[in-house]
Amino acid sequence: MTVLLATSGDLPTGEPGAAALDAALAERGVDATWARWDDPAVDWAAADLVAVRSTWDYVTRHRDFLAWTQALDQSRLLNGADVFAWNHDKRYLTDLGDLPAVPTVLADDRPALAAAVARFGTAVVKPRVGAGGAGLIVVTDPDDPRLGTPVQSHPDYPEVGGPWVVQPLVESIRTHGETSVYVLDGHLAQRFDKLPGEGDVRVNEEFGGRVRAVALGDVADLALRAADAMAARFGRPMDYLRVDLLRWQGEWVVSELELIEPGLYLDVSPANAAPFADLVASRLR
Repeated sequence: MTVLLATSGDLPTGEPGAAALDAALAERGVDATWARWDDPAVDWAAADLVAVRSTWDYVTRHRDFLAWTQALDQSRLLNGADVFAWNHDKRYLTDLGDLPAVPTVLADDRPALAAAVARFGTAVVKPRVGAGGAGLIVVTDPDDPRLGTPVQSHPDYPEVGGPWVVQPLVESIRTHGETSVYVLDGHLAQRFDKLPGEGDVRVNEEFGGRVRAVALGDVADLALRAADAMAARFGRPMDYLRVDLLRWQGEWVVSELELIEPGLYLDVSPANAAPFADLVASRLR
């Protein structure tokens, strides 16, 4: 049984720590190959299963990426193109139903950005389609000249513009950081706590963030609630889900749901490879 693990041109052999996933899949008798999602030479139809993994360049070409996912055999694609279409745009944060979440406002132009900043006082502004913290700025002044202009934030994404989402700055990001919990094949997997780099609010390693694996603790119930909510929305359980959480007004709330290509932090904890490999092997039976 052949599995293609979709990646990007910058990561031809997979996400950081990919060797752990390669080994876990091989132990389960799975023949897996990493393939660039935009490589026209790849015969995706020949695969028994496609798992989107480290396609982290899609944010600058999201229309092409979504078209590619829609062209695949959906019965062989983990999670599915309809899930990706909903999750790629952070407007989904305004459509989470009863899940507790960081307050989020959509902004399509500068006046809307300024109004949202004025509402929150200190606000986080980020592109609705984005990844890795690229384009994220913290703003206190509705007249900040950075609002509504591309932001030089990351060498891979030199210009990241709107539309945007605007949220209040969750001050606990500086102390508690952000927590990520994986739900793989309906089962809780690992939890990772992430702290931002010095003088920043971004927990991404590219900006100095630090990541460590910790015990699940008190976030398990909310992570499973998020998984149940996604199953209800799409009419089927998600194959995989990463739930990102922050402490807001003394409670855990959802900051992001990662349903497309959440990194497994295998370079931090190779143990996260086993439950993902179990998921893949179960879908090949």
